[in-house]
Amino acid sequence: MKRKSHAFLVAALLILIGLPGQIIGQTGTDNTLPEHAFDFWLGEWDLTWQNEDGTTTSGKNRVRRILDGHVIEENFEALTGDMAGYVGKSYSVYNSQTGEWKQTWVDNGGAYLDFTGDIDGGNRIFYRTAISSNGSRLLQRMVFYDITEDSLSWDWQRLEDDGETWQLMWRIQYRRSLVE
Repeated sequence: MKRKSHAFLVAALLILIGLPGQIIGQTGTDNTLPEHAFDFWLGEWDLTWQNEDGTTTSGKNRVRRILDGHVIEENFEALTGDMAGYVGKSYSVYNSQTGEWKQTWVDNGGAYLDFTGDIDGGNRIFYRTAISSNGSRLLQRMVFYDITEDSLSWDWQRLEDDGETWQLMWRIQYRRSLVE
């Protein structure tokens, strides 16, 4: 009888130990799946970037899933420097029918930008085609790279007239906020 009780307790313990992993696996995200490719970005972030004059500007970004988890909402705000008061929002969604990520960016300056997302190794990219002020074709992209659990780098780049070298326009360093 003691052996049966012992075997039952061991079996129950194994089930309980394994259960949280199964629950996490079912409710957590798998960043290798395309629909979770941008989940690294979720959370509260403290931002810094260098201005052309060498001064540092700061901001914050709150990124979360909304609409039953199908949409990633970004809430960006510049807090200091010449950009203080600049606010923008983006909405990103994975289209399982086309296999593409799409993002729409809007801001308090009236900008509207539409992007298509891509995965390039460990980098995540949103890109778009636009027309520059002189009428030439312009490619723009946002590149998320050096991604860790608590930090990442983000570059805004452009490429004009089918050139071969991307020009850096803005680099932001993300650090996960200690206060969420």
